[in-house]
Amino acid sequence: MKFEKELIHGTLIKRYKRFLADIELDTGEVVVAHCTNSGSMKSCLENGAEVYLTPVDDPKRKTKFTWEMIKINGDWVGINTGNPNKLAFEAISAGQIPGLEEYTIVRREVKFGDSRFDVFAENKQEKCFVEVKNVSMKQNEYALFPDAITTRGQKHLKTLIEVKKQGMRAVMLYIIQRSDVEIFAPAKEIDPEYAALLKEAFAAGVEIFPMQAKVTPHKITLVKKLPFEL
Repeated sequence: MKFEKELIHGTLIKRYKRFLADIELDTGEVVVAHCTNSGSMKSCLENGAEVYLTPVDDPKRKTKFTWEMIKINGDWVGINTGNPNKLAFEAISAGQIPGLEEYTIVRREVKFGDSRFDVFAENKQEKCFVEVKNVSMKQNEYALFPDAITTRGQKHLKTLIEVKKQGMRAVMLYIIQRSDVEIFAPAKEIDPEYAALLKEAFAAGVEIFPMQAKVTPHKITLVKKLPFEL
Protein backbone atom coordinates (compact mmCIF):
# COMPACT_ATOMS: atom_id res chain seq x y z
CA MET A 1 0.00 0.00 0.00
CA LYS A 2 1.57 3.24 -1.16
CA PHE A 3 0.68 6.54 0.44
CA GLU A 4 -1.18 8.67 -2.08
CA LYS A 5 0.25 11.93 -0.76
CA GLU A 6 3.72 12.86 0.40
CA LEU A 7 3.78 12.57 4.19
CA ILE A 8 4.81 15.44 6.44
CA HIS A 9 7.44 14.94 9.13
CA GLY A 10 7.12 16.24 12.68
CA THR A 11 7.52 15.52 16.38
CA LEU A 12 4.83 14.32 18.78
CA ILE A 13 4.06 16.78 21.57
CA LYS A 14 1.17 14.85 23.10
CA ARG A 15 -1.88 12.75 22.32
CA TYR A 16 -5.12 13.62 24.09
CA LYS A 17 -8.87 12.93 24.02
CA ARG A 18 -7.94 9.66 22.27
CA PHE A 19 -8.48 11.07 18.76
CA LEU A 20 -6.25 14.17 18.80
CA ALA A 21 -2.51 14.78 18.84
CA ASP A 22 -0.44 17.96 18.92
CA ILE A 23 2.44 17.74 16.46
CA GLU A 24 5.31 20.15 15.88
CA LEU A 25 6.23 20.19 12.20
CA ASP A 26 9.81 20.65 11.03
CA THR A 27 8.88 24.25 10.18
CA GLY A 28 8.18 24.90 13.86
CA GLU A 29 4.43 25.15 13.31
CA VAL A 30 2.28 23.23 15.82
CA VAL A 31 -0.72 21.46 14.29
CA VAL A 32 -3.50 19.19 15.54
CA ALA A 33 -3.66 15.78 13.86
CA HIS A 34 -6.44 13.20 13.89
CA CYS A 35 -5.52 9.94 15.61
CA THR A 36 -7.59 7.04 14.21
CA ASN A 37 -6.45 4.67 16.95
CA SER A 38 -9.02 4.60 19.74
CA GLY A 39 -7.01 2.19 21.90
CA SER A 40 -4.46 2.93 24.58
CA MET A 41 -1.56 2.86 22.06
CA LYS A 42 0.47 1.18 24.78
CA SER A 43 4.13 0.64 23.72
CA CYS A 44 3.81 2.93 20.68
CA LEU A 45 3.27 6.30 22.33
CA GLU A 46 6.29 8.42 23.19
CA ASN A 47 6.25 12.21 23.50
CA GLY A 48 9.11 13.77 21.54
CA ALA A 49 9.23 10.92 19.01
CA GLU A 50 9.34 11.46 15.25
CA VAL A 51 6.03 11.09 13.42
CA TYR A 52 4.63 11.34 9.92
CA LEU A 53 1.30 12.85 8.95
CA THR A 54 -0.91 12.83 5.86
CA PRO A 55 -2.26 16.26 4.87
CA VAL A 56 -6.04 16.30 4.41
CA ASP A 57 -7.86 18.64 1.99
CA ASP A 58 -11.38 18.16 3.31
CA PRO A 59 -13.24 21.34 4.26
CA LYS A 60 -15.56 19.26 6.48
CA ARG A 61 -12.66 18.01 8.60
CA LYS A 62 -11.71 20.05 11.67
CA THR A 63 -8.21 18.54 11.64
CA LYS A 64 -6.11 18.98 8.51
CA PHE A 65 -3.74 16.08 9.18
CA THR A 66 -4.01 12.34 9.87
CA TRP A 67 -1.35 10.74 12.04
CA GLU A 68 0.16 7.74 10.21
CA MET A 69 3.22 6.47 12.11
CA ILE A 70 5.64 7.03 14.97
CA LYS A 71 9.30 6.08 15.35
CA ILE A 72 9.88 3.78 18.33
CA ASN A 73 13.28 2.25 19.06
CA GLY A 74 14.62 3.37 15.70
CA ASP A 75 11.84 1.89 13.54
CA TRP A 76 8.47 3.05 12.27
CA VAL A 77 5.27 1.76 13.87
CA GLY A 78 2.04 2.27 11.94
CA ILE A 79 -0.78 3.60 14.11
CA ASN A 80 -3.43 4.49 11.51
CA THR A 81 -6.06 1.79 12.06
CA GLY A 82 -7.59 2.41 8.63
CA ASN A 83 -4.51 1.34 6.69
CA PRO A 84 -4.62 -2.40 7.51
CA ASN A 85 -8.03 -2.70 5.80
CA LYS A 86 -6.69 -1.13 2.61
CA LEU A 87 -3.54 -3.21 2.81
CA ALA A 88 -5.49 -6.45 3.33
CA PHE A 89 -7.88 -5.74 0.46
CA GLU A 90 -5.02 -4.97 -1.94
CA ALA A 91 -3.00 -8.01 -0.87
CA ILE A 92 -5.88 -10.49 -1.04
CA SER A 93 -7.00 -9.08 -4.41
CA ALA A 94 -3.47 -9.55 -5.75
CA GLY A 95 -3.04 -13.00 -4.21
CA GLN A 96 -0.09 -11.84 -2.12
CA ILE A 97 -1.00 -13.53 1.18
CA PRO A 98 -0.01 -17.21 1.28
CA GLY A 99 -3.14 -19.19 2.07
CA LEU A 100 -5.48 -16.47 0.82
CA GLU A 101 -4.65 -16.64 -2.89
CA GLU A 102 -6.73 -17.47 -5.97
CA TYR A 103 -9.90 -15.63 -5.08
CA THR A 104 -11.65 -14.28 -8.16
CA ILE A 105 -13.99 -11.92 -6.30
CA VAL A 106 -12.81 -9.71 -3.44
CA ARG A 107 -15.03 -7.08 -1.84
CA ARG A 108 -14.84 -4.77 1.16
CA GLU A 109 -17.34 -4.23 3.97
CA VAL A 110 -19.70 -7.19 3.50
CA LYS A 111 -22.43 -8.04 6.02
CA PHE A 112 -23.03 -11.40 7.64
CA GLY A 113 -25.76 -11.55 10.25
CA ASP A 114 -25.50 -8.43 12.37
CA SER A 115 -21.78 -7.95 11.69
CA ARG A 116 -19.92 -6.29 8.85
CA PHE A 117 -16.61 -7.85 7.88
CA ASP A 118 -13.69 -6.01 6.33
CA VAL A 119 -13.13 -8.35 3.39
CA PHE A 120 -15.19 -10.98 1.59
CA ALA A 121 -13.50 -13.23 -0.97
CA GLU A 122 -14.78 -16.09 -3.08
CA ASN A 123 -14.03 -18.40 -5.97
CA LYS A 124 -15.84 -21.41 -7.45
CA GLN A 125 -14.83 -23.59 -4.51
CA GLU A 126 -15.43 -21.44 -1.43
CA LYS A 127 -16.54 -18.24 0.23
CA CYS A 128 -14.40 -16.54 2.85
CA PHE A 129 -15.07 -13.78 5.40
CA VAL A 130 -12.02 -11.93 6.72
CA GLU A 131 -11.92 -9.61 9.72
CA VAL A 132 -8.88 -7.32 9.81
CA LYS A 133 -7.34 -5.90 12.98
CA ASN A 134 -4.49 -3.44 13.43
CA VAL A 135 -1.78 -4.56 15.86
CA SER A 136 0.69 -2.04 17.25
CA MET A 137 1.25 -3.19 20.83
CA LYS A 138 4.50 -4.90 21.80
CA GLN A 139 5.65 -6.76 24.90
CA ASN A 140 9.13 -8.25 24.63
CA GLU A 141 9.09 -10.25 21.36
CA TYR A 142 5.29 -10.49 21.31
CA ALA A 143 2.81 -8.49 19.22
CA LEU A 144 -0.37 -8.29 21.28
CA PHE A 145 -4.02 -7.51 20.51
CA PRO A 146 -6.06 -5.75 21.74
CA ASP A 147 -4.52 -2.84 23.64
CA ALA A 148 -7.90 -2.02 25.23
CA ILE A 149 -11.06 -4.03 25.88
CA THR A 150 -12.91 -4.54 22.60
CA THR A 151 -16.53 -5.66 22.77
CA ARG A 152 -16.74 -5.12 19.01
CA GLY A 153 -13.81 -7.48 18.50
CA GLN A 154 -15.49 -10.06 20.73
CA LYS A 155 -18.64 -9.83 18.63
CA HIS A 156 -16.67 -10.37 15.43
CA LEU A 157 -15.15 -13.57 16.81
CA LYS A 158 -18.57 -14.93 17.75
CA THR A 159 -19.87 -14.15 14.28
CA LEU A 160 -16.87 -15.76 12.59
CA ILE A 161 -17.69 -18.95 14.50
CA GLU A 162 -21.18 -18.78 12.94
CA VAL A 163 -19.64 -18.23 9.49
CA LYS A 164 -17.61 -21.41 9.95
CA LYS A 165 -20.65 -23.36 11.16
CA GLN A 166 -22.41 -22.47 7.91
CA GLY A 167 -19.66 -24.11 5.90
CA MET A 168 -17.74 -21.03 4.85
CA ARG A 169 -14.17 -20.03 5.53
CA ALA A 170 -13.60 -17.63 8.45
CA VAL A 171 -10.31 -15.73 8.93
CA MET A 172 -8.92 -13.35 11.54
CA LEU A 173 -6.22 -11.32 9.81
CA TYR A 174 -3.99 -9.37 12.19
CA ILE A 175 -1.86 -6.73 10.46
CA ILE A 176 1.14 -6.12 12.71
CA GLN A 177 2.48 -2.66 11.84
CA ARG A 178 5.89 -3.00 13.47
CA SER A 179 9.08 -4.96 12.73
CA ASP A 180 10.45 -5.53 16.26
CA VAL A 181 8.26 -8.52 17.20
CA GLU A 182 8.47 -12.22 16.43
CA ILE A 183 5.23 -13.83 17.58
CA PHE A 184 1.55 -12.89 17.91
CA ALA A 185 -0.69 -13.52 20.93
CA PRO A 186 -3.93 -12.16 22.40
CA ALA A 187 -3.47 -9.66 25.22
CA LYS A 188 -4.96 -11.82 27.97
CA GLU A 189 -4.27 -9.34 30.76
CA ILE A 190 -6.04 -6.51 28.93
CA ASP A 191 -9.06 -8.38 27.51
CA PRO A 192 -9.33 -11.94 28.90
CA GLU A 193 -12.75 -12.37 27.27
CA TYR A 194 -11.31 -11.64 23.82
CA ALA A 195 -8.41 -14.04 24.45
CA ALA A 196 -10.81 -16.81 25.50
CA LEU A 197 -13.04 -16.21 22.47
CA LEU A 198 -10.07 -16.28 20.08
CA LYS A 199 -9.06 -19.65 21.48
CA GLU A 200 -12.65 -20.89 21.13
CA ALA A 201 -12.86 -19.55 17.58
CA PHE A 202 -9.61 -21.24 16.57
CA ALA A 203 -10.86 -24.55 17.98
CA ALA A 204 -14.05 -24.09 15.94
CA GLY A 205 -12.06 -23.72 12.72
CA VAL A 206 -11.57 -19.95 12.46
CA GLU A 207 -8.14 -19.37 10.92
CA ILE A 208 -5.59 -16.96 12.39
CA PHE A 209 -3.27 -15.02 10.08
CA PRO A 210 -0.81 -12.71 11.90
CA MET A 211 0.88 -10.80 9.04
CA GLN A 212 3.85 -8.58 9.83
CA ALA A 213 4.17 -5.36 7.84
CA LYS A 214 7.14 -3.11 7.13
CA VAL A 215 6.12 0.51 7.62
CA THR A 216 7.96 3.35 5.85
CA PRO A 217 7.04 6.97 5.02
CA HIS A 218 6.41 5.87 1.41
CA LYS A 219 4.51 2.61 1.73
CA ILE A 220 3.41 -0.27 3.95
CA THR A 221 4.33 -3.76 2.78
CA LEU A 222 3.34 -7.15 4.12
CA VAL A 223 6.54 -9.08 4.86
CA LYS A 224 5.73 -12.45 6.44
CA LYS A 225 3.30 -14.50 8.49
CA LEU A 226 4.25 -14.77 12.16
CA PRO A 227 3.61 -17.74 14.44
CA PHE A 228 1.05 -17.32 17.20
CA GLU A 229 0.34 -18.53 20.72
CA LEU A 230 -3.10 -18.75 22.30
